[in-house]
Amino acid sequence: MAHVTINQYLQQIYEAVDNRDGHAFSELLSFKHPHVANPRLQLVNPEEKCQQILEPPYDELVAAHLRCTYAVANHDFMEAYKFQTIVVQSFLRAFQSHKEENWALPVMFSVTLDLRVFANNAEKQLQKKGKGQPGEMLEKAAEHLMSGFRICASDNRAGIEDSKKWGMMFLINQLFKIYFKINKLHLCKPLIRAIDSSTLKNDYSTAQRVTYKYYVGRKAMFDSDFKTAEECLSFSFRHCHRSSQKNKRMILIYLLPVKMLLGHMPTLQLLRKYDLMQFADVTKAVSEGNLLLLNEALTRHETFFIRCGIFLILEKLKIITYRNLFKRVYLLLKSHQLPLDCFLVALRMMKVDDTDIEEVQCLLANLIFMGHIKGYISHQHQKLVVSKQNPFPALSSVS
Repeated sequence: MAHVTINQYLQQIYEAVDNRDGHAFSELLSFKHPHVANPRLQLVNPEEKCQQILEPPYDELVAAHLRCTYAVANHDFMEAYKFQTIVVQSFLRAFQSHKEENWALPVMFSVTLDLRVFANNAEKQLQKKGKGQPGEMLEKAAEHLMSGFRICASDNRAGIEDSKKWGMMFLINQLFKIYFKINKLHLCKPLIRAIDSSTLKNDYSTAQRVTYKYYVGRKAMFDSDFKTAEECLSFSFRHCHRSSQKNKRMILIYLLPVKMLLGHMPTLQLLRKYDLMQFADVTKAVSEGNLLLLNEALTRHETFFIRCGIFLILEKLKIITYRNLFKRVYLLLKSHQLPLDCFLVALRMMKVDDTDIEEVQCLLANLIFMGHIKGYISHQHQKLVVSKQNPFPALSSVS
């Protein structure tokens, strides 16, 4: 492909369309394919050549693709995005006209993926020049992806094998990547509903489901639905290809805080394996009820946690750390009637110096309300009276 002429390339496109060969056609339009590095195909005005060999809208689609290769060769991602938009729009017109078939799904996967990538690159170029609003290009790209999603979702034919619905999850995953980047997670909700109500939800490829569950899990985490988050992120981690160490690490960055909030602490072996030792002291602190160590660990790795978007989630671990600290007080005193002063002393040992008895009562009341402690506060005697049976229930049974 590195030396083919424009005529040879267009002939290959013509044959791929004529034979309904979606895989061959998708390669000929993909920026992962070597043909994009061929100078003979990096053309400024390929329209006339395309019109000689291809029928509409394929002539417009391929001409825009060739102009896109020219723009990429010149590192002009604004132009690349502009022409990739035309590629996607032309493709969707053709795709919608394929009433009884879905052979072109691989093409849709290829051109929409490139659209998102170019939108991202165009955004960076704009920001460097101090132009445009943050997220502007990605939002526009999302609108085109939504057009493709609607075409796929509206295919209500009885036949499953040739249904366009097989394209839904791929497009949703591309949209998730955009919505998370531009911080518009509320737009994910109708897309999740569409998959939940789909009869194909368990039949998409493993790779697509791993990506989908990863984003659904992250959204559930931000919504404080930690059980759903654990379920989805655990699925992604278990089914992610064993050689994809980088992806497994990325999943763990969100799965670990969720697991910890539910009372499951990671091992040092796991943290070392995936180069996530930033969590080591956090884990130790929460397990031991060491509030001082937790604050130090969060401060030390603050930049990493903020960049990953999990700092506020990790802050929620403080309530569990309080619970474990107070449990240590209970185990030390070996009594079911615990003076509130003892908790105050424990907190001051953890350098929480600005706390008084009233705040201790508030903390204990919250822990009781959340089910982390079984008992009540006797204000008259200034004591915490805990249950004689399982006064500190396991976190996994509470959360």
